[in-house]
Parts: sequence; structure tokens; C-alpha cells
Amino acid sequence: MTRPTTGMLHHVEIWVPDLDRAVASFGWLLEGLGWTVFQRWSGGRSWRLGTAYLVLEQSPALTADQHDRCRPGLNHLAFHVQGRDAVAELVVEAAQHGWTLMFPDRHPHAGGEQSYAAYLENADGFEVELVAVEPERSDFGMGGGS
Repeated sequence: MTRPTTGMLHHVEIWVPDLDRAVASFGWLLEGLGWTVFQRWSGGRSWRLGTAYLVLEQSPALTADQHDRCRPGLNHLAFHVQGRDAVAELVVEAAQHGWTLMFPDRHPHAGGEQSYAAYLENADGFEVELVAVEPERSDFGMGGGS
């Protein structure tokens, strides 16, 4: 593992209304992307990749029971995926794990003709973007998004 440097992401914590449902959808995806289970406790789980980790927690301090990605706060998480074929495979499997393909009429170019990505939403309204990284591209698919 590479030692973290200033500015690198340490962790992201997402509060979820239903931990079991979140683990079923996010756990499958994160592990498919190479993350490994890091921590487990009664109200949460975390996965690690490199020096960063992602936490899902069903906190008793929640003030709402539904996530709205269009309100201030987290809109989506975006992950690099090695190649278009890998993105396509994840999209096919995603429905079995509680994810729905967003913008199907524009998939896989919903972010623009220059990008190849899948936008998925789970039952709790959380969105992930899976961005294909091609060896010949150097911009890493950076840019806006939906």
C-alpha cells in the first residue's frame, strides 16, 4: 500500500436508511471493483481500496429515510473501471443487486459522446457512475456528469 499524501481522500461515509439493502447493492459493486471488506459493526460496514475506505452506516441520528441526490450534498460516486467491456459486464449484473441503469436511452454516452460510462441508481436513490478507462486515453474520463 502506498503511503497517503496530503489531499488524498481518506474515507467517505454514507448514511443509509437500510443497512442490509445498502450492503447488498454497494457491497457487490465495491468488491467487483477490487475493494475489500474493512470493518463490520452492527450499524455499518466499510470497504477499503488502497489507503481510502468507504463506509455505509445506518445511524440512529438519521433525520430522513430517503436519499435525494438532487438536494445539497452527495450527488454520486464515480469509479474508474478498466475498459468498456468491464463496464458492460457490471451493467448486466447490476440489476441482480438492486441497481437500475439511468438514462438508458443515452447509455453508454449519457455524459457526452467523448465518455463511456454507466450511471446506476440503487433502491435508496444513491447513484454511482462507472467510467471506462481506456489505455490510450489520458484524461481519465474526467468531467461533469449527471
